[in-house]
Amino acid sequence: MKQTLTTLLLLCTIGIMSLGLVSCHKDNNNVDIKTYDQQQIQNYITANGLTGMKRDLSGGDTTGIYYQILRPGNGKVIDYSDDISYVYTIRTLDGQFAAADTVVNHMYNYVGHLTPPGLILAMKNIIINEGTQARIIIPSRLAYGTAGSGVGSTRLPGNESLDYYINTINSTPKTPTSQDTYDDLCIQNYMKANGLTGYTKTASGLYYKIQQVGTGTVPITANSVVGLQYTGKLFNNVVFDQVNYADTTALPVNYQNMILGWQEGLKLVTKGAKLSLIIPSGLAYGKNPASFGAAFTVQSPYANSCLYYDFNIESVSN
Repeated sequence: MKQTLTTLLLLCTIGIMSLGLVSCHKDNNNVDIKTYDQQQIQNYITANGLTGMKRDLSGGDTTGIYYQILRPGNGKVIDYSDDISYVYTIRTLDGQFAAADTVVNHMYNYVGHLTPPGLILAMKNIIINEGTQARIIIPSRLAYGTAGSGVGSTRLPGNESLDYYINTINSTPKTPTSQDTYDDLCIQNYMKANGLTGYTKTASGLYYKIQQVGTGTVPITANSVVGLQYTGKLFNNVVFDQVNYADTTALPVNYQNMILGWQEGLKLVTKGAKLSLIIPSGLAYGKNPASFGAAFTVQSPYANSCLYYDFNIESVSN
């Protein structure tokens, strides 16, 4: 009897362990998470009255991504090996996480290196062409899975599907969806939002305003060395670069690291002038974020960032 009881207890223990293993396995089963994701996304679509969303049918309806094309693109067809620029906003379906600052959310990367994985599939199978603007809902299993992403207050939690607005940039210049066109729109919106008037636009796309006419007679040329006090801001008005009024930085205008917007704008004034420049990304740091070294503690410009600068021209020598 004792042996029989021991055997029964052992079998029960094994059975409980087996049930536990089966339960754990089912919790991580792709079928279960696909069902969970689809229910969450469909509930979100219904709750927010999103009537234009379609289910991605590429690959035999396997991704579970939902989308709406807001503006079809006519740029080149996107491939995994292409480097692409885009601006985006993102939020979780529960509304607990949102990132809508399009100054920060500028991206430039190879399609095959994008994260999360669902974004790669969306670029290739849904967005397809440069210049496309779309709303994409990516299920959690193709987002950041159970692990989530990030730390602290900016952490994106696990098991969350993601709602993206994505505006891809056409790599062909001077088109309605190219970077220069988008930059100019951003500049005009920035000026309107901040009450900036009286600016002149040059052929290159640079905007300038001479706040105070200079007293100097020596023109600034490519060979000049200028002493500057200045403040540089991103379009969210974060100061990222500054030489304050107790200091002066002397730089040659043709200095190899001087951005093109500076080189063009400084030649418009003389010593004693006060100058404001609004610089499109192509005349700033372009596709690559600026790097100011490890000691630089404030926010650096992101890829494809337009910039605002105020200058005092302290000295000019040729």
